Amino acid sequence: MHLQDVIGTHNSRRTFLGRSLTGLGTAALASLMDPRLLAASEARVGTQGTINPLHFAPTAKRVIWLCMAGGMSHLESFDHKPKLAEMHGQPMPESYTKGQPIAQLQGKQLTCFAPQHAYQKYGENGQEICEIFPRLGTVADEMCIIRSLKTEAINHDPAHTFMNTGTTISGRAAMGSWLTYGLGAETDSLPGFVVLTSLGRHGQAQPIAARQWHSGFLPSRYQGVEFHGTGDPVLYVSSPQGVDDRKQRDVVSAVNALNQTLNQTEDDPEIATRIAQYELAFRMQTSVPELMDVSDEPEHVFERYGTKGGDGTFAANCLLARRLAERGVRFIQLYHRGWDHHGNIKPKIKGSAGEVDQPTAALIQDLKERGMLDETLIVFGGEFGRTPMAQGTGRDHHIKGFSMFLAGGGIQGGITHGATDELGYNAVDDVVSVHDLHATMLRLLGIDHLRQTFRYQGRDFRLTDVHGEVVQKIIA
Repeated sequence: MHLQDVIGTHNSRRTFLGRSLTGLGTAALASLMDPRLLAASEARVGTQGTINPLHFAPTAKRVIWLCMAGGMSHLESFDHKPKLAEMHGQPMPESYTKGQPIAQLQGKQLTCFAPQHAYQKYGENGQEICEIFPRLGTVADEMCIIRSLKTEAINHDPAHTFMNTGTTISGRAAMGSWLTYGLGAETDSLPGFVVLTSLGRHGQAQPIAARQWHSGFLPSRYQGVEFHGTGDPVLYVSSPQGVDDRKQRDVVSAVNALNQTLNQTEDDPEIATRIAQYELAFRMQTSVPELMDVSDEPEHVFERYGTKGGDGTFAANCLLARRLAERGVRFIQLYHRGWDHHGNIKPKIKGSAGEVDQPTAALIQDLKERGMLDETLIVFGGEFGRTPMAQGTGRDHHIKGFSMFLAGGGIQGGITHGATDELGYNAVDDVVSVHDLHATMLRLLGIDHLRQTFRYQGRDFRLTDVHGEVVQKIIA
C-alpha cells in the first residue's frame, strides 16, 4: 500500500508533508540540529493543566510519595504506646476488637504485643520517633507526624488501590494522574508522573501491580511511567543498533503525521495522547540517560544517601527522585516493598527501617539545602498499620489507626497531629481519612478537591469521591 493511500485520498502529499512538520516535531527536529535550542526551550516548555488558574495559591509544586509497601507498623515507628508495653502478653480487651475486621487473626486468641523498640524525642519540639529511625530524628523539625489515619481495605492490593485512587475499585485514576491532568507538567522531556520500585530484604514483599499508577478514565497520557533502577531505566529507550537520531526522528514524524491526519476527523483524546507520547519517547532517548548518569554528583551526596546510584535500592531511588524533581517531574512515587512483618518483627522491622532511614532523611536535607523543600511535598508511610495484638512474633494488618509523616510543601514541621487510643488500636483524636489526606495534598498544590472533576459514564468523578476534608491544622 502506498503512503498516499494510508493518508487518504482527500489529502495531498504536500498536505501530509506540511503537517509532518507541525507541533512538537519541529522543535524536536530543531533540537537535533542544535542541542542548545532544546536546552534553552526546556526552561519554558511544559504542558498546561486543565485547572487554569489554580483554585488556590499553591505552596507545593510537586509530590514525592515514599510508599512503605506492605504495611509499616505504626507501633515501631511514630506512635509511642507505653500502656501497650505494660499489657504485653495480656488478653486484648474485647471492647476494642469485637465485631471489628481483622485479617489473619480473625477468630484467634488476641493478646497484647508490646512495642519492640524504644522511642526517643527528637527536634526542638520533642517529636517522639522510634529509635530504629535515628536519621529521621535529625529532620524531626521538618516532619508533621499524623498518628490518626484510618483506611478501609485490610488486604494489601485493595489498600494500595484505595491509597492511590480513593476507592477500592480497580481501574480508577491514580492521584499522580489527577495531578498531572489538573496541573500539567513542567517538562516535555520526561513524564509528569514517574514510579520507582525497590525490594527490601527484611519482610515479605507483596507484589505491586502497574494499575496502581494507571490513569483510569483520564486520558492515558497522564498515567505513571515506571523507571527501572538497574539496566535500561525505560524499556526500549535506547535506539536499535544502526538507527541514529535522524532515522528515529523520521519514523516519529511519519507516524505522528498519520495520527495528526486522523485527529482532524476523529474526536478521540487518545489520538492526541499517541502523538504526544511518541514525541515524549523521542525526547526521553536523550533526557533519561542524562537523568540516570549520576557521575556529576559530588562524593558527599553519595555519602549522604548511602549509595553510588544505579543499584536499584531505595537509597538510589531517593537520589533519582531528587534529580527527577529538579527536572520538573510533577509526581514521583517510590515503592519500597518488604514491610509485611507477620512474624519475627523485632529484627525485621529494624532491618527495614535501616534500608529507608538514611536515604529519606538525606532526601529531605538535600531538598532543603537546594531551596526545593518548601515547594516539594514529601509523604512517607504505608497502606495501613499493624495490630497491637500479637501474631506469633509479628503483627497482622490493621486499618483502624496508623501513622504517616508529611514534610515540606507548606506543611507545618515539628508537630504531631491526631492520636490513637492508649493501645494504638483506634484513631480517636483529629481522625484523618485517606480522603482527607488527598484533599489536603490537593489543597497544598492549589486544587480544590471538590472542584476537580472528570465526567465519565454520566457521573462527575473526583479523587476524593463524595468525601474528604482539608486538614487545616497541619498547613503552615
